[in-house]
Amino acid sequence: MTMLLTALAAYLLGSIPFGIVMARLFGLGDLRAIGSGNIGATNVLRTGNKLAAFLTLLGDSGKGAAAVLIARSLVGEDGAGIAALCAMLGHLYPVFLKFKGGKGVATFLGTLLALSFPVGLLACATWLITAVATRYSSLSALVAALLAPIYTAWLYHLHGAVLVLVLTGLIFFKHRENIARLRNGTETKIGAKGDKTA
Repeated sequence: MTMLLTALAAYLLGSIPFGIVMARLFGLGDLRAIGSGNIGATNVLRTGNKLAAFLTLLGDSGKGAAAVLIARSLVGEDGAGIAALCAMLGHLYPVFLKFKGGKGVATFLGTLLALSFPVGLLACATWLITAVATRYSSLSALVAALLAPIYTAWLYHLHGAVLVLVLTGLIFFKHRENIARLRNGTETKIGAKGDKTA
């Protein structure tokens, strides 16, 4: 029962759509009708409001981290893992938005930082280095997600790596359209005019 309550609480926390909340607070309109229609920080940035985008990034990553840290303090390491998965599922399939959520990159990184800070730092650094080198936001997320289970096995533990591998699978599934565009060379780079892909 404790684990079920932990899972439910983490899912509901992950379901909070900070992009939608910030867009409304800053009077930016319906985020789902802007750019790619995604509810994450990248799409908020397309409105031109950098503060709203930054706060969305903090909210989306923070809810993943908070879910893990609270669960760990209350029910231990197994609860932390369950909370990480359920917070991600909440962001990807939020009950508040009829299960149509974001792509989960910020929440993924937040959960990693909370599960193991060194793992999270390496994943964030991987995203940043790939973004600087290629200017593809989606590719940066995919590379960071792909390497995250390896970082986890190295710096955290093997059971954690299995969990992170599941989270990586979710990231790849939500980026399947981006993967198709990367393959055919039509994915738009960060900052490019008409960027509607992230």
